Amino acid sequence: MIDLGISKLALIGVVALVVIGPEKLPRVARTVGTLLGKAQRYVSDVKAEVNRSMAMDELNKAKESVTSAAQEWNQSVNAAQESIHKNWSETSADILAATQSWQAPAEIPPPSYKHPGKNWRLKRSATPQWFKARAGVRTKALSGAARVARYRPQKLG
Repeated sequence: MIDLGISKLALIGVVALVVIGPEKLPRVARTVGTLLGKAQRYVSDVKAEVNRSMAMDELNKAKESVTSAAQEWNQSVNAAQESIHKNWSETSADILAATQSWQAPAEIPPPSYKHPGKNWRLKRSATPQWFKARAGVRTKALSGAARVARYRPQKLG
């Protein structure tokens, strides 16, 4: 690239001042600045377009590789499926041949219902009375009137 140092820029500025003149120099400097800005934007747009096209090529290559991998996987799955179907048909044919010579036993009736026979009296008396009293388990059901009579405060006097 062009190597422009401060001394070269100063020399260009002095030559431009002599050639163009002090009246037109600011306008020319603005024009040159806008042209340089447009050129930089154009160069950056071209770079971006090149980068986009390179990225698109990479994406196309990745897409092709994924597509080929998917096709290979699909072929292997189809081959495995065919071998499974082949093995299944052979096995089912063997089982069918074996079952044709075998006689099934007579129909077994389902078992009849039998009550579990739980004895609630035994269950009720399984826990000792002293343990129920200590644990605070109610052993007797009270009606509402009996509960009121039992827990009503006693009158004094």
